[in-house]
Formats: sequence, C-alpha cells, structure tokens
Amino acid sequence: MDEERFERGLAKRKATLGADYVERSLANASEFSRDFQELVTEYCWGTAWGDETLDARTRSMLNLTMIAALNRMHEWELHFRGALRNGVGLGELKAILTQIAIYCGIPAGVECHRIANRVLKEMEQQS
Repeated sequence: MDEERFERGLAKRKATLGADYVERSLANASEFSRDFQELVTEYCWGTAWGDETLDARTRSMLNLTMIAALNRMHEWELHFRGALRNGVGLGELKAILTQIAIYCGIPAGVECHRIANRVLKEMEQQS
C-alpha cells in the first residue's frame, strides 16, 4: 500500500462521505474485508479523487450519474449526500436527476428521487 496515496484518499473520502461514516466503515471492517476497505480508500479515493484535475463537485456529479446507471442505490445515496457536501446545489441535483431519468430510465430516476427526497427530509429535520 502506498501510505501517502492512502492518506490522501482517506482525507478525500472523509470530506465527501463524512468522517463518521468513513471511520465506522474502517473500524467495522472484518479481517476478511479490511484489505478491501484499504484498497477502496487508496485506489478510488487516493488515486481518482486525489487527482486535482477535476474538482470534488464535478466528481460528485459524475458519480451520481454513473452509480445510477449501474443501479447501485445504496452507493448512490452515499454519493448524493457527498454531492451536497461538495457544494452541488439543489437546482443542479434536479437537472442531474432529469439526466439520469432520461439516459438511465424512468425507474432509475424514480428511485433516485425517492432517495433524494428522503435524504433532504432527514437533513431538514436535523437542522
């Protein structure tokens, strides 16, 4: 493992997904899955998200569309929350959801809207 890339990835992962979520994921990793958590942190977050060519907002927007296309809704919710943390505005998110519905299909758009509405309601209740 490249320690510098891992630490860069850890910082990017926490900034987008929230420190509590990331620390919990790492702490709860079993012996079986610990290496995978480290790989995700180093490879996805350290290499891709650590590349400053694209800013975090842009990466968040790209991830929302790709993850919706893959129908990985648990991950989509994490990245929807991350997109909000990375400064993607509600108007932009609405436009992204329209893009998802058109190019990934209405059922994907419906599911993304369902998740987005629930997350926004939770956030509203917490403030």
